[in-house]
Amino acid sequence: MFVHDENISLVSHIYTTRTFKQSGFFFAMLTRSIKYYFDSFKGFRREVWFLALVTLINRAGTMVVPFMSLYLTKDLGFSLEDAGWVLTAFGAGSVVGSWLGGKLTDKLGFYPVMWGSLIGSAFFFIALQYLKTIGGICAGVFFLMCVADTLRPALFVAMRTYSRPENRTRAVTLIRLAINLGFSMGPAIGGVIISQLGYAGLFWVDGLSALAGGILFIMLLDKRDSDHNQESEINSSKEPHTDMPYMWFLLTGILISFAFVQHFSTIPLYYKEVYHLPEAEIGLLLGLNGFLIFVFEMPLIRFVERPAFSQIGVLAFSTVLFAASFLVLNLGHWIGLPIMGVVFMTVGEMLNFPFMNRFAMDRSAYGRSGAYMAMFAMIFSIAHILGHNTGMHLIHFFGYEVTWYIMTGVLLVAAWMFYFLKRMLRKEVHPSDLPEDPQ
Repeated sequence: MFVHDENISLVSHIYTTRTFKQSGFFFAMLTRSIKYYFDSFKGFRREVWFLALVTLINRAGTMVVPFMSLYLTKDLGFSLEDAGWVLTAFGAGSVVGSWLGGKLTDKLGFYPVMWGSLIGSAFFFIALQYLKTIGGICAGVFFLMCVADTLRPALFVAMRTYSRPENRTRAVTLIRLAINLGFSMGPAIGGVIISQLGYAGLFWVDGLSALAGGILFIMLLDKRDSDHNQESEINSSKEPHTDMPYMWFLLTGILISFAFVQHFSTIPLYYKEVYHLPEAEIGLLLGLNGFLIFVFEMPLIRFVERPAFSQIGVLAFSTVLFAASFLVLNLGHWIGLPIMGVVFMTVGEMLNFPFMNRFAMDRSAYGRSGAYMAMFAMIFSIAHILGHNTGMHLIHFFGYEVTWYIMTGVLLVAAWMFYFLKRMLRKEVHPSDLPEDPQ
């Protein structure tokens, strides 16, 4: 009996020891993971944090955009066709605003363009509520976006100025987190405002938040810090349309963005019509994208930002992940496939967009930064103008399965184009001047 009890005690001791060791191992791993996550946010200049804060306030205040269709059809009584014209004006204004922002940034510097965009768009947001005809609203939205989106190329130039080369990709990622967090907060706050104050209150809050962002920008960022950069930008003469590798890069970006926007227009429709998911579950699927980005993007970028990884290789791999997010939808009708699609799309987004921004910012050092970043910002506006409408028509004529195969093919072509871009970079006259060795 004694021996039996001794054996039990020995087994119990071994089991307890292993349990403690396993617990210690998992605790150590958890501690390291948390430390790695927070270390991903270190090393930025304070101006980068200020830009992120201003961006968060500005994007959280942009509440009219997700409610525009409802405002036009439910509150003003316009048809869906009329609402479509307003959204077209929205996209057209975004393109013009991005182009204008680049021109003004090269001429004046990013500082006056950013605060002018923030404060100017505040008054356009407030004035928009007083326009009641479809023509007036189209014009108002067009000019609003012309003013508001001058911010985008100026913000990119500011980020290149205030971030260090070794953490420039993470700095872009920080701004992306601020944008995503702002867009997540905006609709939720906007819904409460509409229920309490109506749509008029929404326009006022949008305007005042943009004004607050402009005032905060002036208070936190010293114009003198941008003077040296402004002078170098104005003295640069090379235009982006003469930079063939950059133009090839932009064409690749248009193809990627054209397919990517389907995740926020045609794919939710696919969830509804094929899987018969209610709006709440569709919202959870789309929300998974934001959650994964918030938790994993910054440490992931810190990991792949190391010199061991090729910038072009990461871009090509991320584009293949985008393709997989469409291809997986054609493998059957198991409910796990849409979840896999969202995961593939999200990981692709986390890897692709920060490095796309980084490549454009580094390349803009060769010429007029404002013009370079304006053309980069325009590819997303073009994708919004063409992508949603084209996707809807493809589904109407060919169905979902063929449409997803087409999007997969477009993205695989884009992935191949990145490797062709690598060859173009290697053939440049001064390869040592490249922002990064394409390897």
